[in-house]
This record gives sequence, structure tokens and C-alpha cells, in this order.
Amino acid sequence: MDYDTYGSNAVELAIDLANCDRGDPAWVRAFVASHDDWFTDGTALRLTDAEAARVDETSELIRAVALADSEAAVKDRLNALLALASPRPYATDHDGELHLHYARPDAGALEQLTTTVAMGLSQVVVQHGWQRLGVCSAEGCGNVYVDTSRNASRRYCSNTCASRSTVAAYRARQRA
Repeated sequence: MDYDTYGSNAVELAIDLANCDRGDPAWVRAFVASHDDWFTDGTALRLTDAEAARVDETSELIRAVALADSEAAVKDRLNALLALASPRPYATDHDGELHLHYARPDAGALEQLTTTVAMGLSQVVVQHGWQRLGVCSAEGCGNVYVDTSRNASRRYCSNTCASRSTVAAYRARQRA
């Protein structure tokens, strides 16, 4: 599956956000700080408690889109995610290649984050199908992933989870 680099990176940002360990109360601020390269230079990365709650809501909605079991459910959940976004696309060549950014360069961190992940995820769903989003089948994992395989057959978030599941199945067969 091919899609543009910025869109691809926006989807990876969305997946990273959906897969965060949300048990730590400071997870949102840690996530924003660790993904600071996504924000326009000069963007204040300090979030209020209300803004952090919106990032948490965004993370939950991304996961909900991936967990949906029908196109109608995906559409409803994706529209809820898009309702949080404030797209104001603009063309830029800051990295030497002309491409679009989804949020205006002077937007705050919350707007840049929610808009980027909502638009990136929606582009994948609209262009490549809702079945391209999934949740890892490995026991105890539950990470969200985007299936970029040719035949849309991916079941695991990583090779590690796939290998662990294969080994577990092999050992279970040997015991039986």
C-alpha cells in the first residue's frame, strides 16, 4: 500500500498516540514532548489539563476507529475524531519536498496534534479502506496498527508479536 510520506507519518503519529500507555497521568505531556518534531518550530508544547484531556479523547477515538467492525461504525467514529480537528491545510517545502500540512503553522499544539492525526487516519480509511486498521491479535497485546501489506492480511502489530504467537501455537501443538 502506497501513500504519501507526510500522510504516512501522520498515520504513524496517530498509531503512536493510540498505543500509548495511558496509565501514567503525565502520559500526554510525555507523548507531546517525545514527538516535538511534529510541531511547528516555536509551538508552545505545554498543555493545560483541559487540552491534555482532549488529547486523551483523541487517543481513545483513534483506538475506537481501529476496533470498529463495520464501515458504518468506522464512519461514525472517524467523524467524531474529525469533529475535534480544525483543518487549515497549506503547502510547504520546509524539508525540500512540496507537500501539505493539515494544520496551520501558528496553531497551538493541541490543534496541530488532533488535526494531523485525524486527517492522516481519515485519508488512509477513505483511500485504502477501513479494514486497513486493526488491533493486534497477539494474546495480551492490543496495539493498533495500519495494514500496509499488499493483500490486507496483517494480524499483528509487529514481527515480535507475530513470532511470539507462532511460537506459542507451535508449543501448544507439541503439548497436545
